[in-house]
Amino acid sequence: MEALAAAAMMGSADVSAQVVLQLQGNFERNIVQYQCEGLDPFTVDFINAEPNFLAVIPVGPRKMVFVNVMSASGAKYVAGQFEFWTKGSEATLTDLQATPPSVECTEVSETP
Repeated sequence: MEALAAAAMMGSADVSAQVVLQLQGNFERNIVQYQCEGLDPFTVDFINAEPNFLAVIPVGPRKMVFVNVMSASGAKYVAGQFEFWTKGSEATLTDLQATPPSVECTEVSETP
């Protein structure tokens, strides 16, 4: 088992995992497409099942699970060095280790 973990960390093994949430009560899933300055459009999968509020967001070649945290307004999600903050149809994607750290995004509407 340790050899597999070491190989996965070194990038020489294809390791995947599946997370299963056992949800009770109300459950809501929203799929929203965003366009950010300088980036290709991407899709965010919001999964809301109190007390879990998640956003699955593609960052580079991988999908990351962001967790909702307290914010003064809007909805703020974090994963590692990244923040995704939404308010209405506007959003900001921030890499806390990059310069410039953030890009402004807008929800893509399919209505003309």
